[in-house]
Amino acid sequence: MQDFTPQDSMATPVEETMATPIEDKMATPVEEEMATPIQDKMATPDEDKMETPDEEKTLALTQYEDKTATPYENNEVAIPEAQPNKRRKKKSIVWEHFTIETVSAGCRRACCNQCKQSFAYSTGAKVAGTSHLKRHIAKGTCPALLRNQNNSQSSPYTPSPRGGSSSNPPKRRYRTPSTPQIMFDPDRCRHEIARMIIMHDYPLHMVEHPGFVAFVQNLQPRFNMVSFNTVQGDCVATYLMEKQSLTKFIEGIPGRVCLTLDVWTSSQSVGYVFITGHFIDADWKLHRRLLNVVMEPYPDSDTVLSHAVAVCLHDWSLESKLFSITYDRPLSEAALANLRPLIPIKNPHILNGQLLVGNCIARTLSSIATEVLAAGEDTVKKIRDSVKYVKTSESHEEKFLELKNQLQVPSERTLSLDDQTQWNTTYEMLVAASELKEVFSCLDTSDSDYKHAPSLEDWKQVDTLCTYLKLIFDAANILTTTSNPTAVTFFHEVWRIQTELVRTITSEDPFISSLTKVMQDRIEKYWKNCSLALATAVVMDPRFKMKLVEFSFNKIYGEEAPTFIKIVDDGIHELFHEYLTLPLPLTPTYADDGTGGANVKTEDSQGGTLLTDNGLTDFDMYIMETTSQQMKSELDQYLDESLLPRVHEFDVLGWWKLNKMKYPTLSKMARDILSIPVSTVPSESVFDTIAKEMDQYRSSLRPETVEALICAKDWMQHGSAEAPNNALVRMEY
Repeated sequence: MQDFTPQDSMATPVEETMATPIEDKMATPVEEEMATPIQDKMATPDEDKMETPDEEKTLALTQYEDKTATPYENNEVAIPEAQPNKRRKKKSIVWEHFTIETVSAGCRRACCNQCKQSFAYSTGAKVAGTSHLKRHIAKGTCPALLRNQNNSQSSPYTPSPRGGSSSNPPKRRYRTPSTPQIMFDPDRCRHEIARMIIMHDYPLHMVEHPGFVAFVQNLQPRFNMVSFNTVQGDCVATYLMEKQSLTKFIEGIPGRVCLTLDVWTSSQSVGYVFITGHFIDADWKLHRRLLNVVMEPYPDSDTVLSHAVAVCLHDWSLESKLFSITYDRPLSEAALANLRPLIPIKNPHILNGQLLVGNCIARTLSSIATEVLAAGEDTVKKIRDSVKYVKTSESHEEKFLELKNQLQVPSERTLSLDDQTQWNTTYEMLVAASELKEVFSCLDTSDSDYKHAPSLEDWKQVDTLCTYLKLIFDAANILTTTSNPTAVTFFHEVWRIQTELVRTITSEDPFISSLTKVMQDRIEKYWKNCSLALATAVVMDPRFKMKLVEFSFNKIYGEEAPTFIKIVDDGIHELFHEYLTLPLPLTPTYADDGTGGANVKTEDSQGGTLLTDNGLTDFDMYIMETTSQQMKSELDQYLDESLLPRVHEFDVLGWWKLNKMKYPTLSKMARDILSIPVSTVPSESVFDTIAKEMDQYRSSLRPETVEALICAKDWMQHGSAEAPNNALVRMEY
């Protein structure tokens, strides 16, 4: 139990009734209504003095005890019929552990509730103090209480020295039944204010808002409210503390890091590049952390992304660990050329860079959905106006529901207006309206105020829009329902969309034909840029390997399929060769223990060397050649083995964790490939139709402060094994 500095203005009556002996001198009587004789125990006299009661009061008390056998405080006579509610409660903590028992007329003793020992209390006119009772419960002489203390590891009562010096004044304690008592710490309060601002995106200036200042002062008058500059510094300090923990965590990962780039705009025409790192730890768990928010004055230039990535690599010392980059928007050839040299693979142009730099699938799907909705813009507006007519009037909605019940329309969907910045809401509005089109048609004939009702042709077009939007919606929805969507998953989704579009592009309906043509152009561009990365991830899944690549490519490319299948197969072997030659040790086992296997010398008893480099250069070359042949067969062995059953909840990372000893080099390659992200945006932004914009307040802050606030929030939301001490602590004052 920790002490608090006295503060009478904050003490409540409940707290005073539970005060320790130090407070007994300061406390005023607390009157309770309906006090029972059991509660009416004798008041604690001064700890070190023996009080002699007044003779007349003692006689009256003794006479009353003969009838009631109940003690009263301070030897005052209290007549229950006259004043049942004016008895004082004992405030000494000893009465939580002792009960007064009447032995005979004029003689009472205090009985310990735990061990049942009896102690002197009053005999005739002499009243004993409570010091010996306190010693019994405080010094561990009570055997029953001692056992309870050993179980709970807490003492029910701790005596404090009387008096005090000017440098160490007595402090008041406040006791509550279930919450821990923590000493007021202004530094801790400042730290928690900074964390609150970071976690909830509050403006830094809130610490100067009169309402918040008044609230804090009433909550804790001893706390001196911080200024804007102070809390800004506290937020940056919190960010640096969190960053230190994350840096140590990233330094310990065994594989490489993949980056995603998401560019935000602002009203001040500057851009902010959000850089997120994706990596797999030693326990084969996939992690995602926001690493940097880099302000770029010219967001449309060809060097904006490469500059931001270079800043990130230097900031986190990732120059030798970068494996892939996924960006959120189409890039020019000049921008791609600036990005590729940042990837430290021996051959930066492996597979023309397609394996290592890719597009964001969420942005691609959103652009396709936007094209589809634009193709039926007039029809979508009619549906939106019809829904608005129903939803913006209570009487119209009641009439609509009444018609729905009369027509017995089975749809369970509810009409809702769409948010035009989220294309999924428009899709859901169209689906709901399509299922309720009979009700809208009936409303057209029964309500003269209902204008511009969709025609039969319009409803037919709505059905077509919903059919093709569903292809895109189902794929994008995976990004919102799966914690870590993988490239393996989206190989299936993109291939499925490709197959459907190829089947319907030759439709005789001109609207369907033009619609699918636009969709196919978009998806083919994505497939061209990312199919190798997706296919490589599929090969690393032991349920599919090259077999699914061969099957799907035959469906998509037809007679040209063997050419594209060979590109994937050659790329896998070429990438494996890169991993095979990266570690210089004789066997890949040395790569994990850090020895490297190089410069190993064995000394004999005379201090000479048994093995030297002289004359063994050819032997070293022979070892490397034979080892290369052996390691290359590691990939071939994996590909030749039979496929695993297609279990729905299959953990591909868990499988590689179990088989890393069997495939030491291939498992390292699989770990990096399976960490390649397919989306650059968080789940809540998957359906956005416009670029994210930094709000005006954040744009007014220094770029370093913006980065600190946004990154620290991301790290605290993840909560992390690397920073376990940042849990919030409940504080009581």
